[in-house]
Amino acid sequence: MSEFTIRRANPREAGATGLLQASHGLLDSMFPGDSNHYLSIDGLCMPGIHFFVAERGGRSLGCIALAERKGYGELKSMFVNPDARGMGIGDALVDHATDVAQERNLGMLKLESGNTLEHAHRLYRRHGFSNCERFGEYPDSPHSIFMEKAL
Repeated sequence: MSEFTIRRANPREAGATGLLQASHGLLDSMFPGDSNHYLSIDGLCMPGIHFFVAERGGRSLGCIALAERKGYGELKSMFVNPDARGMGIGDALVDHATDVAQERNLGMLKLESGNTLEHAHRLYRRHGFSNCERFGEYPDSPHSIFMEKAL
């Protein structure tokens, strides 16, 4: 496995912004606009949002955000650059966000994902997530699935 590091980052950094733009573009190409619930770059800079990038040699390879909600943490903006997949970056990012959630005494992690993102669903299941009911302010949509994991 190639070496990489995970660090807290500013979503406005060039590498992080590039990852987020690629992620948003992919989601926009796969799902109707009203079914995309990603946070904007400005939204990822708000209090209570912890944003992380995985990088190697100064190149941003993947990202994830942990949003602190009332009574739980929510994973947002999980994305790994396609040419960096298969290196364990997704697993490491989920583990890192889980560790931060535990440090922040959040008892549950939840997420919303597009219903056809099977690779992401398998990643989350490997980390103990299972399907759950809709939560928060998400609308009822055939394009969304919801998952959770007790910490």
